Amino acid sequence: MIKNSFISVISQEEKEEKRGSVEFQIISFTNKIRKLSSHFELHRKDYLSQRGLRKIIGKRQRLLSYLSKKSKVGYKELISQLDIRESKIR
Repeated sequence: MIKNSFISVISQEEKEEKRGSVEFQIISFTNKIRKLSSHFELHRKDYLSQRGLRKIIGKRQRLLSYLSKKSKVGYKELISQLDIRESKIR
């Protein structure tokens, strides 16, 4: 499962401590986005799930913006690790 591969990046000791961290939240939102994106390949007219996807994308974008202001190095590492493109940040 995709979620387990991203969680395994964080070591076992850190996993229990950092479940509420910004990085962990971004990883979990990315997993949900990928899962919903594959769902839409079969169910194109699932508009309620599309709305949920847009909300999750917005939350992830706000967390990425916060992380970029807090730590540029951590932001760049997370972007490359998750293989999501870097967005323009104001």
